[in-house]
Amino acid sequence: MAQLWDQGQIRKLATRLGYDFSDMVIYDPKFERPPLARLRAQATRLDAEAVIVPSAEHFEDGRIPGSLVRQLDVITVSPEETYARRAISPLSVLPPVKGN
Repeated sequence: MAQLWDQGQIRKLATRLGYDFSDMVIYDPKFERPPLARLRAQATRLDAEAVIVPSAEHFEDGRIPGSLVRQLDVITVSPEETYARRAISPLSVLPPVKGN
């Protein structure tokens, strides 16, 4: 039941944030590959911009892997947070735009 709940929450958040939901990667111990390797390979195959996960607790040690964030944005459902691969400079430090 928890898996169905997580899937529903992920789909809802993806829709709300404007993402096209492509696929769900579910951990299954029968697969030979480590879960993170499967997730990264699937994201690469789909040319994904982001991955949405139920929480950071779904990763080893409850931490979002930096190697994954370097590849794509990671969004958690609970709490709703985005670990962005590209940091945008605050507007206060951007140079002013020159008019014509």
